[in-house]
Amino acid sequence: MRRQPLAVAGIVLLTCFVVCGLTAPWLAPFNPSAIDLLHRLQSPSPAHWAGTDELGRDTLSRMMWGARLSLAISVSVVSVSLALGLAVGGLAGYLGGWIDTALTTFAMNTFLALPGILLAIAFAAFLGPGFTNLVLALAIGGWAGYARLVRAQVMAVRDREYVDAARALGASGLRIFFRHILPNIVQPILVQGAIGMAGVILAEATLSFLGLGIPAPAPSWGSMLNDARLHLFDSPHLVLFPAAAVAGAVLGFNFLGDALRDQLDPRTRLELGL
Repeated sequence: MRRQPLAVAGIVLLTCFVVCGLTAPWLAPFNPSAIDLLHRLQSPSPAHWAGTDELGRDTLSRMMWGARLSLAISVSVVSVSLALGLAVGGLAGYLGGWIDTALTTFAMNTFLALPGILLAIAFAAFLGPGFTNLVLALAIGGWAGYARLVRAQVMAVRDREYVDAARALGASGLRIFFRHILPNIVQPILVQGAIGMAGVILAEATLSFLGLGIPAPAPSWGSMLNDARLHLFDSPHLVLFPAAAVAGAVLGFNFLGDALRDQLDPRTRLELGL
């Protein structure tokens, strides 16, 4: 805790984020979709700790359910992106030759040349709103970065002695990759996955803000910010609380990624005395 205080801060933020998301059905004080026009645009009070929105819905309950939604989307997107990245990057790095040229030039570089958020917006607009379509849109825009990382790591270890020994003993390509290569490249992939989850949360909030995320009445931090922009001056709590939730979750994942990098890199551990 003394040597890596930011890591502790990240773990605390992520613990709050995960606990709120997983326990929202039981801990949320109100139904996130319940409309109460008699108590609309209320400031924070003992009855509504984070106030209410323009339809009288409890902001704290909607934030907790929004954390549940953001957690599900971030885990799903990073899982799909990692699976695609491992498949494409692993093939390109291990086989090399024309396969590497084709996958790197025509697949990875094509997607990396376009901004990921613009790709996600285009695919989300084409596929339509919904959880599955949103996950696919964000994964399509983010898998190439993982593939490039996996390719570089595989090329760095594919000619090591232990890989040559396994190949000489007659091990298949799949066995060599999953038994000998993947365990030795998993460290930077974990770091990239943790940082990638922060990017997914921001991207999901952006798409929901634009109306391309999960359709109403499902609570989302981005849609809450979109609904609150008309009340920025008369009810600023409607903007401050969801914005703080997004910032806290993103900071938590970034701090965790930095901590994992310091912990898993032997040279950094030596410098920090860990």
